[in-house]
Amino acid sequence: MSQDLLHPLTPQDSLVAVMIAVSASDENIRTAELVKIQSAVNNLPVFADYDIDRMTVVSQIVFDLFEQEDGLAALFGLVHDNLDERLYETAYALACDVAAADGSLAEPELRLLEEIRYELNIDRLHAAGIERGARARHMT
Repeated sequence: MSQDLLHPLTPQDSLVAVMIAVSASDENIRTAELVKIQSAVNNLPVFADYDIDRMTVVSQIVFDLFEQEDGLAALFGLVHDNLDERLYETAYALACDVAAADGSLAEPELRLLEEIRYELNIDRLHAAGIERGARARHMT
């Protein structure tokens, strides 16, 4: 982990970490979720200067954290340390999009979304709007 301390997470790494965490939360990373993450990184302005190769490093950090007892708390610590507060709603929106990508929300995903809302202090009304938008975008 000393390598990670030498190269702290960028704000974009933090956004990727949140998306990967949501995808991995039910212990079943689906293709639709990976495609959604890849699409977000390839197309959203916030990722314009992002080094796509960092996704592998960030994924490994998330997987390593999820194997630890307090891994989720550590993940949120990293996000708080490296993500500007103005991007908290962006993080939540990306998390909702990944959760909705496969057409169903498993209980672990719902719990993690709730935790993200709490940890990032997302206003309940704003969260409802973000969730509604994700649902509408992924309707079949």
